[in-house]
Amino acid sequence: MAPEVSATTTWTVLVATSALCFATKLFGHYVPQRWLANATLQRINALIPISLLSALVVAQGLVVKTHVVIDHRLAGLAVALAALFARAPFPVVVVLAAVASAVVYHLH
Repeated sequence: MAPEVSATTTWTVLVATSALCFATKLFGHYVPQRWLANATLQRINALIPISLLSALVVAQGLVVKTHVVIDHRLAGLAVALAALFARAPFPVVVVLAAVASAVVYHLH
């Protein structure tokens, strides 16, 4: 079990994180435009959301606490991937994944 965290610690972390986020956004206004126009940086920036979303999908779809598990969520991910490769509209992908996950959950 995780140790209890005090309210003071929670607020300290919250304020420090908020200050860091604000400083990062403020610093972004002072980055020279020529740095942002770099072709390599543009390609990297285009890939960051894709990699973060992929990591989130894997973390939420295959992990429970600290263990990798194979369960109904993997069936939903597989169906969603198949629907995406078939170029189905996004709402259809979501519904098919949810139905597949629910069916496997119900059968298990």
